[in-house]
Amino acid sequence: MKKIEAIIRKSKFSAVKKALHEKGVNFFSYWDVTGLGNEKHGHVYRGVSYSTSDIQRRYLSIVVNDDFEQATISAILEAGATGEVGDGKIFVSHVEEAYRIRTGKKGGDTLN
Repeated sequence: MKKIEAIIRKSKFSAVKKALHEKGVNFFSYWDVTGLGNEKHGHVYRGVSYSTSDIQRRYLSIVVNDDFEQATISAILEAGATGEVGDGKIFVSHVEEAYRIRTGKKGGDTLN
């Protein structure tokens, strides 16, 4: 099993969620988060200068069986990209075990 964590633009969340559902990834957790980016200069919008150092993003946490890993990553990459700086990051790590609390069942079948 793999844990896929993604930090994406909030504006791309609906598209990413739809792409994940189309690939069969129907359960995941998400949070609104604030991060700091590499950009050091602010922007001017309609004559008002604003800081871009605090970046509003959405953090996704998804655990999938190994055979869903690449499809999940592809869905996020395709639906979450704008081609601009700040599209986000994806992190993948190994999950030793998963348990379903209600039944005590363990293993990859708990993700279904």
